[in-house]
Amino acid sequence: MATLCRPAIAVPEHVITLDETLDLARTLHAGHPQLGLALRLIENTGVQTRHLVQPIGTTLTHPGLQARNEVYEREAKRRVPEVVERALGHAELTAGDIDLIVYVSCTGFMMPSMTAWLINTMGFRPDTRQVPIAQLGCAAGGAAVGRAHDFCRAYPGANVLIVACEFCSLCYQPTDLGVGSLLSNGLFGDAVAAVVVRGQGGHGVRIERNGSHLVPDTENWISYGVKETGFHFQLDKRVPGTMEMLAPALRGLADQHGWDVSGLGFYIVHAGGPRILDDLCRFLGLEPAAFRHSRATLTERGNIASAVVFDALARLFAEGGVADGTPGLIAGFGPGITAEIALGSWTAAPAEPLHRRPRIVSASEVTIVHPSAPLRFPAGTTITE
Repeated sequence: MATLCRPAIAVPEHVITLDETLDLARTLHAGHPQLGLALRLIENTGVQTRHLVQPIGTTLTHPGLQARNEVYEREAKRRVPEVVERALGHAELTAGDIDLIVYVSCTGFMMPSMTAWLINTMGFRPDTRQVPIAQLGCAAGGAAVGRAHDFCRAYPGANVLIVACEFCSLCYQPTDLGVGSLLSNGLFGDAVAAVVVRGQGGHGVRIERNGSHLVPDTENWISYGVKETGFHFQLDKRVPGTMEMLAPALRGLADQHGWDVSGLGFYIVHAGGPRILDDLCRFLGLEPAAFRHSRATLTERGNIASAVVFDALARLFAEGGVADGTPGLIAGFGPGITAEIALGSWTAAPAEPLHRRPRIVSASEVTIVHPSAPLRFPAGTTITE
């Protein structure tokens, strides 16, 4: 089974606090008829700090879609490699050991995908497979785990790198003045995450099952309006109540696996807002502490879209993890309305020897000393290091 290893996370250096966000809203929207409501909603998110790829003054300007996408590409290429290197280190693998790269992002666009640039610049093999995911929004982190699990089941021993790069601040639209837009302006943050799913060995969450659930007739509840000025985030007022519809899907997948969703040892879920977490507690019969890692991500970094589940998982690792064999759940929620769910058990130590890919070497490259006589191999012999 595939093991989700320790994620690597990076957030940009520009920070905006809750107080600064509220002051900006009061200044920029002084005459807004629903300003009071928007301010209360922003305060109620519990988001204390967010990180941005540009200073707030630059973020609030809109130089056009082309200029913003150029920022996205430049900042992704500047920030992603270091995070990828750390994730590979956590998994005790190198770029050459990776068989598939899943790249998720809904805040910028590149074609060829960022996966092609990574393969060309970071030492990944030319036959590394690529799966870019661009339109699942915040659910894409959970979907990436599911697709990595599927790949490792199809190709036993394969390794998958997942990269989530979300610069939500590049989607700020100064002319969008609905309450939902104002709330979003105080909720979303920027982050980069990377994590490896190992087909053999590794330490972390041993994925055992994954599944998806789409709530019928809700495709307009979370969406992008694509206009000349870029992506306009559209949020329906019914979105905060979606956990009543998605909680049964979490319970149902656990039931199929023979687990009680209310009795698991850890929960890593997308923190779109505090009500999502509060409602999950209510509908799944859990204590608030069950989602402490997701709440910490929301408080310290805001909603960082597809990167949330990896940031929350990194906090579980930092906490020391849980007992070996403890069952848990990972879930991302996003447009659709969609839930992407994975079930797995914590593994505290590699269950198998570390996977190393065989390397072809010539006899002249290798000397094997034997007590009685040297061992000689024909050129081209396959030796597993």
